[in-house]
Amino acid sequence: MVGRSVRTAILAIEGTNCDEELARALRTVGGRPEVIHLKRFGRDEGRRRRRLSEFDLLFFPGGFSAGDYVRAGAIFAARVRTTLGDDLEEFVRDGRLVGGVCNGFQTLIELGLLPGRADGRLGPPEAALMPNDSGHFECRPTYCAWPGGTFAPLREVPVGTSYLFPSAHAEGKLVLPGPPGERLRALEANGQILFRWAAPDGGPPVYPWNPNGSEGDVAGLTN
Repeated sequence: MVGRSVRTAILAIEGTNCDEELARALRTVGGRPEVIHLKRFGRDEGRRRRRLSEFDLLFFPGGFSAGDYVRAGAIFAARVRTTLGDDLEEFVRDGRLVGGVCNGFQTLIELGLLPGRADGRLGPPEAALMPNDSGHFECRPTYCAWPGGTFAPLREVPVGTSYLFPSAHAEGKLVLPGPPGERLRALEANGQILFRWAAPDGGPPVYPWNPNGSEGDVAGLTN
């Protein structure tokens, strides 16, 4: 699928942000992004109702959706379940792509789409993003490295390639259920770890290079 053919819905609600930056990045590579409020997918909207089937890619942007009350991404996820639950499951089963960064990643965890079930269904969270080990909001550029895996868009990127990313979050520590290390090893075996925090010298990414204390230095996941 070439960039110019990718129709992307960037899902917004109160408190999301960086959606315009995301749209600009997608346009830069020839995509066709639209920033669309979740209400436009509802059944009581006066304007034409939008449908997920119009799009190839659904993206959850960053921010502080619904003020991050309860916990980061929880209210956004609950509203998505109510408005889009069945359509989103069908979207995933059809093999269309769903992405999320920052608050969007937190929302995908809350929806149960990450690490994800084999049938692509929504469900209870299978992981948690806890407050950072530092106990406060972390905001600085830091490195993320591609460890290799099953994610097709990065399959030609050399394993170990690192990128300097802006990083800003208060609840980013990935915690996995079960005996220590067991679920992490399963994710590694499945090629589901998308990025790991990295140090610029290639050494262990101790704080501040791992800004939150995530298990296995995990910074991103695929299903």
